[in-house]
Amino acid sequence: MTQQRHDCKTELKDHNLKVTPARLVVFEILEKSPKPVDIASVADYLNKHQIKADQATIFRIINTFAQKGLVVPVQFNEGKFRYEYGPSADHHHFICEKCGMIEDISDCHIDELEKEIQQKKKLLIKRHSLEFFGLCPDCQK
Repeated sequence: MTQQRHDCKTELKDHNLKVTPARLVVFEILEKSPKPVDIASVADYLNKHQIKADQATIFRIINTFAQKGLVVPVQFNEGKFRYEYGPSADHHHFICEKCGMIEDISDCHIDELEKEIQQKKKLLIKRHSLEFFGLCPDCQK
């Protein structure tokens, strides 16, 4: 069975967003990136590929995507937000405090803890964020 290729244009249109070259490339960067990216990284990528968009424009694009639920902002206590494709499966992150490497942690059983908290405390949890900080194998040497 062959997997259908995702169409970023269609997804933007489905969310009532005008498809512009900058929006399309920013969306593709966020969707394809294996780790959350910051505004400066997106700007660097666009500059290298001669796509005109300043950081303010990129911020507005990403903010619009976040409002539509297409991307999720994440913060790793580094004084800036990073963004990742929103519809991907729930996961958490490990951040190396020395080199800055970021790795997805998807085999965490936080959903069980979330259910327990909701039942015991009668709270409605809409989302959560969990990050692990430490040293990657290379920085432990």
